[in-house]
Amino acid sequence: MPPIASRYQFDTIVVGAGHAGTEAAAAAARLGAKVALLTGNLDTVGQMSCNPAIGGVAKGQIVREIDALGGLMGQAIDSTGIQFRMLNMRKGPAMHSPRAQADKRRYQEWIKERVEAYPNLSLIQELVDDLLIEEVEGQNRIVGIRVRGGAEYAARTVVLTTGTFLKAVMHTGEAKTEGGRAGEGTSFGISGALHRLGFKLERFKTGTPPRLNAKTIDFSKMEEQPGDERPQPFSYLNDSIEQEQIPCYITYTNPSVHELINQNLHRAPMYSGQINSTGPRYCPSIEDKVVRFADKDRHQLFLEPEGRRTTEVYVNGISTSLPRDVQDSMMKQIPGLENAEIMRYGYAVEYDFCPPNQLFPSLESKTIDGLYLAGQINGTTGYEEAGCQGLLAGANAGLKLQGKEPYVPSRDSAYMGVLVDDLVTRGVDEPYRMFTSRAEYRLLLRQDNADRRLTQTGYEFGLVAEDRMQRLRRKQEAIDSTREFLRSSRVNETSAEKYLRRNDVKWKEMCERFPNLSELTDEVRDQVVWDVRYEGYIQRQEVQVDRQRRMSSKRIPASFDYLKISGLRIEAQQKLSKIKPVNLDQASRISGITPADLALVLAHLEAPSTARKLAKQ
Repeated sequence: MPPIASRYQFDTIVVGAGHAGTEAAAAAARLGAKVALLTGNLDTVGQMSCNPAIGGVAKGQIVREIDALGGLMGQAIDSTGIQFRMLNMRKGPAMHSPRAQADKRRYQEWIKERVEAYPNLSLIQELVDDLLIEEVEGQNRIVGIRVRGGAEYAARTVVLTTGTFLKAVMHTGEAKTEGGRAGEGTSFGISGALHRLGFKLERFKTGTPPRLNAKTIDFSKMEEQPGDERPQPFSYLNDSIEQEQIPCYITYTNPSVHELINQNLHRAPMYSGQINSTGPRYCPSIEDKVVRFADKDRHQLFLEPEGRRTTEVYVNGISTSLPRDVQDSMMKQIPGLENAEIMRYGYAVEYDFCPPNQLFPSLESKTIDGLYLAGQINGTTGYEEAGCQGLLAGANAGLKLQGKEPYVPSRDSAYMGVLVDDLVTRGVDEPYRMFTSRAEYRLLLRQDNADRRLTQTGYEFGLVAEDRMQRLRRKQEAIDSTREFLRSSRVNETSAEKYLRRNDVKWKEMCERFPNLSELTDEVRDQVVWDVRYEGYIQRQEVQVDRQRRMSSKRIPASFDYLKISGLRIEAQQKLSKIKPVNLDQASRISGITPADLALVLAHLEAPSTARKLAKQ
């Protein structure tokens, strides 16, 4: 008689403990769920597989949003960062984006320590082989997972955050190795289970650059890049960054490096035919840069330390899968790197992902009740994009257990709302990366006001603790009282508020006229100045938002049958049936859907008889 497999009971299971998985597990636990966070290696929880940095253009806004909802990433980078910079300061506030270099090992340790300390969250080392499904009233429902060795974990909700590990293959030149990250293996079981359950799977590619030994680098030949004199925290719970900052450095490739690469393109997996999958267009390999931008005689490289207690340096801008001997030769021809030793060679990774139009905006599967997907398994790239998906998927898994509606941030309330809507409505044909240009309401979605946009909502859902909510209330009271003071005070014949709108008026002048303003914190001061100066633009965007919300209010039932709408084009029927938009607003953003299609759907929703008349016209 075969032995009975062990069986463990949880409310929510999260598979994968990277940036998506840790945020998912923490969010579900904050909502009271009993959570199992399963990872193939307890030593790599929260690991930065690629660049040792958090934030950047649009990505920094996402980190602030994760923090505003009680997530981990902002506090982690504030505690372990080694250099902080606010990008795009010469542009308007909607473009300001925080970025920080991390002490890579300490960041990982901080995340693991925090996850381990969470109540009702169990961190367990397991390799998942299968998904357990049962059919209830014609609907497939997740009931748990099976791990290597036969043990089973039962749960009503499961979140998959497998990163680049599904049927993953690493490439360095002609050499191929199974694995989703250097030194680690791959996962075949989950890919097989998803395929068996009817999920469509496709392949993407990503890459990473070499790491160098700082002791062998001549930094005197490079341009030093210091951090900000007054670094700004990511987390709204922190007032300042006190730790000493470490400089980064800038150098460049040159024509001789480009010639070497061109001579060896036949050995590059992306050009030899060894890799056929699509990589991130906005983070190309050095091979792609040399081919696509043949007119450029140099490309900028950033040398970023990986921590305070290591000599490893990440070479940002030279991601590559060229053979080891070519990488060695390449380094010797770059100023400052002539004698540099490579500690880890660059490589490319091919992996399975699930096209995200198979998900609802809650990130729950359309076909498997209780199964959620988050992170690179959805075709995204970046720690920040993964983290926000994890938070939303984990939160919605927890809300489902409570019988509550999911939390789906709108495009006008959060960058993470833009990201999720883009994924589930439009799908992806390359690894998805967030940009400010993707957000049509970016003036409303500034990095500085994420707490004012999201923390109240997070508090209502149970994601945010009382201390954070009280902190926001005090900040909002200070902003409101300052605005009222400016409206009631006069500068010559006009209100102080209108006077502040003038571009030539500096805050210093306002403080000289009204000394009490100098007592404001930098955070409150910036909110007041930007709210006042951009009020007209913000009001115009809010009018557009109101129109969008009216369309969003017209819900479309999940069971709605587009094939029965007489007069609706076949293409529209097929696309609407595939995406299953939750409302007219989402339907309007599906590629190929016309205003006439929407009119037919709306008419059918409101009165089928009216729809039939419209179809005959």
